[in-house]
This record gives sequence, structure tokens and C-alpha cells, in this order.
Amino acid sequence: MSEPAGDAKLEMKQASKEVKESENVAEKYSAMTVSKNSEMNMGELSSAFSAVPTHKPVKKQIQFVEDKQEFSRFPTKAGRRSLSRSISQSSTDSYSSAASYTDSSDDETSPRDKTQVNSKGSSDFCVKNIKQAEFGRREIEIAEQDMSALISLRKRAQSEKPLAGAKIVGCTHITAQTAVLIETLVALGAQCRWTACNIYSTQNEVAAALSETGVAVFAWKGESEDDFWWCIDRCVNTEGWQPNMILDDGGDLTHWMYKKYPNVFKKIRGIVEESVTGVHRLYQLSKAGKLCVPAMNVNDSVTKQKFDNLYCCRESILDGLKRTTDVMFGGKQVVVCGYGEVGKGCCAALKALGAIVYVTEIDPICALQACMDGFRVVKLNEVIRQVDVIITCTGNKNVVTRDQLDRMKNGSIVCNMGHSNTEIDVASLRTPELTWERVRSQVDHVIWPDGKRVILLAEGRLLNLSCSTVPTFVLSITATTQALALIELYNAPEGRYKQDVYLLPKKMDEYVASLHLATFDAHLTELSDEQAKYLGLNKNGPFKPNYYRY
Repeated sequence: MSEPAGDAKLEMKQASKEVKESENVAEKYSAMTVSKNSEMNMGELSSAFSAVPTHKPVKKQIQFVEDKQEFSRFPTKAGRRSLSRSISQSSTDSYSSAASYTDSSDDETSPRDKTQVNSKGSSDFCVKNIKQAEFGRREIEIAEQDMSALISLRKRAQSEKPLAGAKIVGCTHITAQTAVLIETLVALGAQCRWTACNIYSTQNEVAAALSETGVAVFAWKGESEDDFWWCIDRCVNTEGWQPNMILDDGGDLTHWMYKKYPNVFKKIRGIVEESVTGVHRLYQLSKAGKLCVPAMNVNDSVTKQKFDNLYCCRESILDGLKRTTDVMFGGKQVVVCGYGEVGKGCCAALKALGAIVYVTEIDPICALQACMDGFRVVKLNEVIRQVDVIITCTGNKNVVTRDQLDRMKNGSIVCNMGHSNTEIDVASLRTPELTWERVRSQVDHVIWPDGKRVILLAEGRLLNLSCSTVPTFVLSITATTQALALIELYNAPEGRYKQDVYLLPKKMDEYVASLHLATFDAHLTELSDEQAKYLGLNKNGPFKPNYYRY
């Protein structure tokens, strides 16, 4: 083996010298110990770093904070205040709720106290800032790209104007995706007035963009309870305009009109409701003989149940939790209250990330499904002291009570994926002995006298639309279903629908699904005449009876 050339030998010696110097640095650094009662020898550390060969001079020396801060399991009250301030400051600098990409913290004036006019000279709206309209328009255009089925329906029916003469008052989440639905209804001939069903989910820029086009929108992110009902009333009670159709999400608009404006309510031609809570209220009215208009239960349509509730929540639950808490789910113990379609989606997502998932259920069929899917079915009280996260998905009230919140461990996360804000007993937490700290948008630390803190998300309201976003494609399915339900009720001949609650016709469910297949380049197999006759079906559907469970 030949000896290396002179240049090569010089390079090897230099490399050997650098390795030895690096080893010396490592020995020096490892010998340094820092205890909480002693200060680090900064001069020694500085000399250690300077011993490392560098090709470029260090332009700026690292500055070390001299103030020492000790962390205990439960920080002191003063420590909590300072920690909260630092977290809040960094959060406002780097974090914005995905439900509204614009920062409205610079203007605390209530929209109710402002006088705003759009470019057409109209002031029949109330939003955070009409000047955000251009940005909101870009948001809507982005949403349209993944809502091709709804846009296709708009183009097909636009010339016929099936909603000409319809005056629709709506109460839903006001997002870019909902805006595509509203503008589709307008393109089909309807006049619309709109408000928000959730005080935290409104995208301010989208509300401004809709108001700029002439849609009367009364909504902004962060409304108070009083603002919420004021906005609903402004939508319904306006001079020279009387609604004849309702599109509701949660039943608050329907309830308000039924109680406050019974004469207007009686003239409504149809109600379309998309939530568990709202549908439950409609069935209650129907059972009591007080429902005087036909209503369409969109929530229990197949396209809503399977796609919006199951597939949407399977993705958006993680999005909401990650954005608000930065939590890692591997090994975490999570209890999901309710194993309906929403609960199934949440459980599947959490299990896939390595969480230990428990389920609570009242229905033996759903409970058995959870068991067969590999989840342990428990009562909440059996695991309340050990779980890290509680997610409610029932649509019921007081699913998580104050007594249970008192027994949760420090740092536990509590949130709601059901529609209503009644599932977690948030009102019981607003007592003098408990301290609330807002640490970032939609994230509150509720602190007990002993220092224990529970992390409450969106004040118990819907997590995914309050704290993150939901997949646009799934909302396209729901929005198309809502549009078809409105068209059906508005154009139905007299006598087809009585004063009761109806499910969406199976044919419409199938039509909504077929509109979305093109996105995946999917090709349906067609029945032959012989096959159709054998099954007793029309070749064009519907392909399943109403009692079929998908």
C-alpha cells in the first residue's frame, strides 16, 4: 500500500487535529454541571465554544437570560400570571384561528356600533369589517375549486331558476364553503339573509365578501350571546321582506321564529335542518302537534351521516386538537362520549395515532359496534381520574358534569364535537373559586384553587369549526344536499309534504353522491335489463330501500 502524498498527509493531520479538539470540547462540556442552586460558568462555556474551529467568525454572541425560573407541578399564582402572559403574547404573534384567517383583535368596537356601507351603497348587513371583502372573495374562490359538484348543480339549474321567488333565511356556520352554497342559492333565483349558528365559527372576511355582493349577513367571529340573538332577529325582522324558507343548523333560528314571530312562521313553505339538535327539536314540535310547516331532516340523509359526520370528523378532530393544544396522541388515554357517526370518526382517527381510546354509550347497538371495533366501552366515572382527553359527541346535555371535571387530573383536555354547547357543563365552571386564563384563541385554562388546570377548548362549543377547518370536499356534499332539499320543498306540489318531518328522498341522496364521483374519476357499473328485473329495480335507481343501513 503506497504512502499518501504530501498534500493528503497534511489534510489528514489537520482532520485529526480537529477531531481531537472536538473531543476536548465534548469533555469540557460534559464536565460542566448546572444545578438549580448554582449558576453556569459562562466564561468556561464561552471558551469551550471558541475552541471549536470555525471557518467564519461569529458575528453575534448568544445572549442568555440571567433570570432563573423554576417550574413545579402546579405553578404559583404569580408564576401562572407571568407564564400566561408569555404564552398569550407568543400565541397572538404566531397563531390565528383557522376559522378566520384575519386578525380582528386590533378593533374591539362592536360591529353593532359601526355604520358600514358596501360599494353598492347598502348598509343592510352587520359584519366585523366590510373592507375585508376582497380577501374573503379569494377564500370563496379557493373553496369553489373543491366544490365542483355544487358548482355543477349551479350551472345545470341556473337557467331554470328553481328558487325564483324563494326568500331564504339561513342560520349556519359562515365559512367560505357556506358562502359557495349561499351564492348558489342566489344564482338559482333566491333572495337570502344569513346569520351564524355558532359565535366562534364565522370567517369575518367571508361575511364581508357576501355582504359586498348584496347578501344581508349579520354575523362576526366572537359574538356575545346577546349579539347572537340580535343577529337572528335582524335577519327575520326586516321591513318589506318576509322569509318563506328556512335553512337551519341547530334549530335556533326555527325556535326564534316560532316563539317571536308565529304569524311569519306559519307562512313558511319549508324548513331544512342539518343537525342532530335541530332535528330533535323539530320532532318534538311535530309530536306536540305544533309544527305547522313541512321540514326536511337532512342530518339523517346518508350523504350527511356518512360523509359529513363520519369522514369529516375523522380528519377535523385531529386538526382542531393539534392547532389548539399541540398535543401528541401516542399513548394518551382518550374517552369519546358517543359512538354515532361523529364518535366513530373521532375514535378511528385517534386510534390510528396510537391513543388508548375508551367509549361511553347509552345505545347497546352502538356500544356493541364499539366493542367489535376494538374499543373498551366504559362509564365516564370509571376512567375520569386517568384520562388525558374527553371528547363529547352526543348532542345531549350535561354529558360532562362539574363533579366529573373536579375529578379530572391536571392538564386534561375537554372539548366538544357535537353540535350543541350543552354537552359540557361550562356554566358550572364560572364560579368565584375557579380562575379562567385565555392562553390562545379558543383555548382557556380553568384553574382550581389547588393549582390544577383543565384545558377547555372553544368554551365547549363545536371544536372543528371553532378552532380549525373542515375538509371543503365534504362540505360540498352537505351543501349540495341542502340545496336540493330547499329546491324540493319549495317546488313540491301542494299536498306532497304535510306538516311533519321528512327524510331526504333516496333518489336525491344518490344524485348528490353521483355528482361527486367525477372528482375521483370513478365509473359506475350499469345494470342490464335482466339484472334490473331480477332485483326489481329501476336501472337509474334508487338502488336501496329506505330502510337500508349503509
